[in-house]
Amino acid sequence: MAGRIRENEGDDLELSHEINVTPFIDVMLVLLIIFMVAAPLATVDINVDLPASSVTPAPRPDKPIYVTLKEDLSLSVGNDTVGRDMLSAALDGVSEQNKEARIFLRADKNVGYGELMQVMNLLREAGYLKIALVGLETSAGASSAANAEVSASQGAAMGAGHGAGDGAVQ
Repeated sequence: MAGRIRENEGDDLELSHEINVTPFIDVMLVLLIIFMVAAPLATVDINVDLPASSVTPAPRPDKPIYVTLKEDLSLSVGNDTVGRDMLSAALDGVSEQNKEARIFLRADKNVGYGELMQVMNLLREAGYLKIALVGLETSAGASSAANAEVSASQGAAMGAGHGAGDGAVQ
């Protein structure tokens, strides 16, 4: 508590019941400076070579619907090549208008990430939100020639347009 000097009485101090906020403001300013310096250090970009998935494969549906993005950026639904403008109609025909059907998206490893995202956006615009990314299964000690094609069913929800996971985006 702070004291106030009275002019008419001796050495006695009168108690003041007001809160002194100066130390509080000083502490807040110090904390603000600390967070301003520490925040950019916490968001450092590090290049990471992510490992392949070795999860057991999820059971496949009876009639899987494959959309393939080839190296020349052409699209195929099943075995039929379709244009990007006809992708929605082709999927509606194959899935019998079932927008809840899981679409297995395969892409050549030389296809850029941006192209893959464009195809995923086309699928979302067509109303197909259940998209599984198809990759190669890796097992400990197995050679790459012995790898089998698999679609893992783990992953993040794609409702917000973002997705990452162990081989599949649901």
